[in-house]
Amino acid sequence: QVQLVESGRGLVQPGGSLTLSCITYGTFSSITSMAWYRQAPGKKRELVATITDGGDTTYADAVKGRCTISRDRAKTTLFLQMNTLTPEDTAVYYCNAHIRMASYAPSHIFWGQGTQVTVSS
Repeated sequence: QVQLVESGRGLVQPGGSLTLSCITYGTFSSITSMAWYRQAPGKKRELVATITDGGDTTYADAVKGRCTISRDRAKTTLFLQMNTLTPEDTAVYYCNAHIRMASYAPSHIFWGQGTQVTVSS
């Protein structure tokens, strides 16, 4: 069984920084792409940033230049470094991973349980 567990939730003042982590637990063949999504109250879940197996990254316009997505060398831990946070960044942040359970098998999508980020003075 595969589990994604996020950490790093917190209350941050506007202009502050926060780093989120997501650890992948379980037995699987490989993780291809990973991503961070967020969902603000009353809004749809939106993509924040992605990172491929090769390390290529993409960012939503709303966070470009303020956030950095990265993975550890084992590629099982995902990070999101967020800087210059604003109240508009307040949301539940979700980790997402495309995981192959066996070599050459199609990947399945897994989600973390979400972690709350609140930006407020």
